[in-house]
Amino acid sequence: MGSTLMATTSILLSSGLAALISSTYSVKKPLQLNETVYGAHGEFIVALKYVTLLTIFLFSFFCHSLSIRFINQVNILINIPQDPMSLVTPEYVNEILEKGFILNTVGNRLFHCALPLVLWIFGPVLVFLCCLIMVAVLYNLDFVVTSGKRNMDVNDNRDHV
Repeated sequence: MGSTLMATTSILLSSGLAALISSTYSVKKPLQLNETVYGAHGEFIVALKYVTLLTIFLFSFFCHSLSIRFINQVNILINIPQDPMSLVTPEYVNEILEKGFILNTVGNRLFHCALPLVLWIFGPVLVFLCCLIMVAVLYNLDFVVTSGKRNMDVNDNRDHV
């Protein structure tokens, strides 16, 4: 369900960006301050920013769509009775499930990487700040840090048993 929501959101944002890029409406400069602080806003750079965003959202959609495909395939294969002559083994079903989850993770990361790129439209300062915050948030999501005291208590309990 999460992959379906993210795939739908990615393709809607891609469609909106494609419509914005292909329209005859000229995208206005978001900030007209000093270019050394807020970056260049020429026609080529603005087009590059929008095309990069469009590409990221399309790859995110592609990963989420493949994730949905693999997880649906697992839902069907998991109910097949085991037969010694069958090509469908629990290991095979496990590999397909892992592929689905990896594609979901990659699609989510691509989608989240689009946030700094959206801020890139307004200049490099916001991108830098967003990247710093995202690194901290994603690090805390990816790695579980346990306190030293808790590990020592577990070890002490093993010694007493």
